[in-house]
Amino acid sequence: MQLLSGIIDFFLKRNITPFLILFSLLLGVLALLVTPREEEPQIVVPMADVLIRAPGLSVGEVERQVATPLEKLFAQIDGVEHVYSMSLPGRAVVTVRFYVGEDREESLVKLYNKLYSNTDRIPPDVASWVVKPVEIDDVPIVIATLWSDRPQEVDDHALRRIAEEVETELKALPETNRTEIVGGRPRQIRVLLDPDALAAHRTSALDVAWALGVSNRQVQTAGFDRADRHIVVEAGTFFPDAEALRHAVVNVVDGRPVYLSQVAQVVDGPAERRALSWIGFGAAAAGDPEAGEVTPGRLYPAVHIAVAKQKGTNAVTVARRIEERLAELAATHFPPGVHVRITRDYGETANDKVNELLEGLLVALVIVIALFAWSLGWREGLVVATAVPITFALTLFVNWWAGYTINRVTLFALILSLGLVVDDPVVDVENIYRHLRAKLEPPLDAVRRAVNEVR
Repeated sequence: MQLLSGIIDFFLKRNITPFLILFSLLLGVLALLVTPREEEPQIVVPMADVLIRAPGLSVGEVERQVATPLEKLFAQIDGVEHVYSMSLPGRAVVTVRFYVGEDREESLVKLYNKLYSNTDRIPPDVASWVVKPVEIDDVPIVIATLWSDRPQEVDDHALRRIAEEVETELKALPETNRTEIVGGRPRQIRVLLDPDALAAHRTSALDVAWALGVSNRQVQTAGFDRADRHIVVEAGTFFPDAEALRHAVVNVVDGRPVYLSQVAQVVDGPAERRALSWIGFGAAAAGDPEAGEVTPGRLYPAVHIAVAKQKGTNAVTVARRIEERLAELAATHFPPGVHVRITRDYGETANDKVNELLEGLLVALVIVIALFAWSLGWREGLVVATAVPITFALTLFVNWWAGYTINRVTLFALILSLGLVVDDPVVDVENIYRHLRAKLEPPLDAVRRAVNEVR
């Protein structure tokens, strides 16, 4: 009680209160401007995908020999909530999900320990495995779709080549994380063996595979020191292009070299089509200058570039930076007929939702202040109008200082807490109002007594 009375006397007898109010509001404005904005909160849910390669096994064999034993093994780890797998020809993906709130690093250490301490139980058909942690920040915040309104001139393979150059530029942007290209046929050099030519040159497919493997390799053979310098000697080289591959020697028969071009056809071009990616437009796109020359209802070949952000960064800023860079590349690097369209923008979505919740918070605050001013008077309403914004401003500053982000969950929590925040100043003001109306003691003494009664 004495401590509370001392605090009350300190602020009643000094003029520092207006400066503290202004300073608190400025801290809140600063926090609102610099705190990263996201659509979803940063919930810690440790997850990891274990990618297993088992060449030669069918789907059923992968499930019986690889996926199911690993599921049972990972389920023994402390803190694991779910384990599920996907079996494919020659490979499997086992996903391990821990409980919410489990420490990420400790969870991954447990997973690694369990996996590598049971290598004796892994079937011999398993060639390799990779543990890839999964985080919420791996989800792309921006997906840019490259498409062509001249598919005869720029097909999906050409779009893929353009997308690879764009991806390189986007990776260089600060605060960007994982990127991925979806759609389009990548460049691939294929070697199509001719059985008749192989038989005529007394060469097998294994001879070709072995010769290409050892020819397309560079190894460090030795080294020597000279004049305080260590010089490394490397042997071998890589095939620079398809023409060099055609002239590769794959066998020697009767003292004569057999070149790859004599037993196979080398094709440098798009890979075989394994997936289709299209983009279509409705009737509203006919008047959109960004859509280009499109026909509503028609599908155009497209390639998508997905970009994620780094942990704790502002989704709004990162997304805007990506869009600006894409606009620059579209104006300088894209051939005629190639366009880019943002088909996912979590930065804009997060900003809109945060602004909407801020507007809702402001409306709720105005309503509470108006009701209080109407019921008790404008002076009492002014006290509430000062206390609540200060509390929210300091809360936002502490939220930023602690490393949290502004998202719809944190702002919704502020809206819910509005009643609790208003409760204290309302009770204080009501009791002070009652003591001042009674006029039984000087105003300062009445304020001290009124606050002490409710504290």
